[in-house]
Amino acid sequence: MVFSLTGCAFLANTADIGIIGGADGPTEIFITEETETEEAVQDTEEFDEADETDIPEAAEDTDLAEDGYYYSAEDVALYIYTYGKLPDNFITKNEARDLGWEGGSVEEYAEGCAIGGDKFGNREGLLPKADGRVYYECDIDTNGENSRGAKRIVFSNDGLIYYTEDHYESFTLLYGEE
Repeated sequence: MVFSLTGCAFLANTADIGIIGGADGPTEIFITEETETEEAVQDTEEFDEADETDIPEAAEDTDLAEDGYYYSAEDVALYIYTYGKLPDNFITKNEARDLGWEGGSVEEYAEGCAIGGDKFGNREGLLPKADGRVYYECDIDTNGENSRGAKRIVFSNDGLIYYTEDHYESFTLLYGEE
């Protein structure tokens, strides 16, 4: 079972836990299924100790390469469902800021990249709540655009994947069961 927010950095293994991260903290955590762990992970904007993963098994018939770059709602949602992480072309806001980004399109600072992997607060309460559930967001259809636009995928650490085309006013469930 693996859940990743971005694909980069170093690997530090302990007995049954592997953490990949960078200057902003952990971005990927591996936990073997045999071990129940209470180990804490440093609290960061992208991932914190309350996060556990329960992403569905990979879709059997996908044409999406794990190392591919994807931008559309359909491709990104299927990628998250299939691989349990965002495609490698997504970087968090902190990673983008480290490159000089201050808002708008990130492509000037990271060619081919889009913003994704930051926590989504669900402040309006439009998405279902559950103990331990954490939502993350990523921009959709921003490749070659001048702004981040209104389209987002919002996905949870327990397998729910939603699409919003109106900047969080409404959501369509694409994968998972509420």
